[in-house]
Amino acid sequence: MYIALPNSMHAEYTVRAARAGVHVLCEKPMAVTVGECRRMITACRTAGVKLMIAYRLHFETLNLGAIELARRGDLGDLKYFNSSFSMIVRRGDIRTKRAYGGGTLYDIGVYCINAARNLFRAEPTHVSATSVNSGLASLSEIDETTAATLRFGNGQVATFVTSFHAADVAAYRIVGTTGDLHADPAYEYAEGLEYTLTREGRKTQKRFGKRDQFAPELLYFSDCILNNRKPEPSGEEGMQDVRIVQALYQSAKSGKTVKLSPFAGDSHPSRRQRITRPGIRKPQLVKVQSASAHLR
Repeated sequence: MYIALPNSMHAEYTVRAARAGVHVLCEKPMAVTVGECRRMITACRTAGVKLMIAYRLHFETLNLGAIELARRGDLGDLKYFNSSFSMIVRRGDIRTKRAYGGGTLYDIGVYCINAARNLFRAEPTHVSATSVNSGLASLSEIDETTAATLRFGNGQVATFVTSFHAADVAAYRIVGTTGDLHADPAYEYAEGLEYTLTREGRKTQKRFGKRDQFAPELLYFSDCILNNRKPEPSGEEGMQDVRIVQALYQSAKSGKTVKLSPFAGDSHPSRRQRITRPGIRKPQLVKVQSASAHLR
């Protein structure tokens, strides 16, 4: 079962599916709270069904290539990560409703968090955030814009800004002692992705044409079921991002840095997960509107 319901419904329907003996591919964010994530993991483990979180970029060429470059030291010692992810969200969209698990960190912040964790291959120890609202009524239930900082125990730091009331931007930069990689666009699925690699003053640009980012994760999940393998990204991976999102919102509310308890990640995406399928035209929407639009 592919669960693409509002965030607040992920836990309920994952547990229902597990009890019915059905394998679950759940959209990100995995859920709204860590407690919900734990219930999902327990239900799937008890029922003996697979649980995978739908991080489409774990199978995408640019993302996996950047992770490999960082892993093998092509940028030197990794020092910091910075990202911007924003869009104008349509008035009344579920992403703007607190009851449905709306908010910029839940919807798009998880991309920035997941990218930083996988590029550094490490987990943050302390997080802090500031949320800003300009008074726009249609975004009054959630954070309009949030700036976040993740501090890692090895001297690395990640910062990012997410917004539902700013121009479309979806980029990140990872910087080391001998080079940097700037991916722009980095998170999109409706267009090709591109990065610029700079090492010792020399720039190399790579562009990856538009590809189907959803078919690869479906093919991979099917293979995990057929061959009885634990999926990556797992429920534990999804829960870690939700844990960080919750801590960031806690920090934004309190104005204080939040310390995270240790997390032993079970796996990270690798180039072995690269699956490519040709890009497809955007399907016609039926009785639904795109999330992105200019707010009035």
